[in-house]
Amino acid sequence: MKITLIGSVSLSHKFVEAYHKLEEMGHDPYMHEHMFEYAKTSWEEFHNRPMNEHAETKLANNYIKWWYNSIVNSDGVLVLNFDKEHKKNHIGGNTLMEMGFAHVNNKKVFVHNPLPEDSPYLDELQALATKIIHGDFTRIA
Repeated sequence: MKITLIGSVSLSHKFVEAYHKLEEMGHDPYMHEHMFEYAKTSWEEFHNRPMNEHAETKLANNYIKWWYNSIVNSDGVLVLNFDKEHKKNHIGGNTLMEMGFAHVNNKKVFVHNPLPEDSPYLDELQALATKIIHGDFTRIA
């Protein structure tokens, strides 16, 4: 299955782990090539950049359009929703948007961990999630 990995870029090391695991299982995972480089950066270094730099990086690298195109050309997405800054199973704005891209393009939306119960957009997350896999990659099908 062609599957695009989505989630918080600050957890890029988790993307790399999932990418290799999916490859080993015979899937064809997609993620932006920069994720491999970001995975080598410490959380503190990544997090301490000014917020405007995050937006500039997204624009300069065309990330939103890149992920959209990757999703359109995939069979589905895997939402890597891990804990982030005391937020359990975090799903942020970009990831919600990417889940929406998958949904409107009739792609499967697999979610690694349970949905964040304290999310202000829990209804939308519940409507978009095809299957919660509870960390079990064998449930991706």
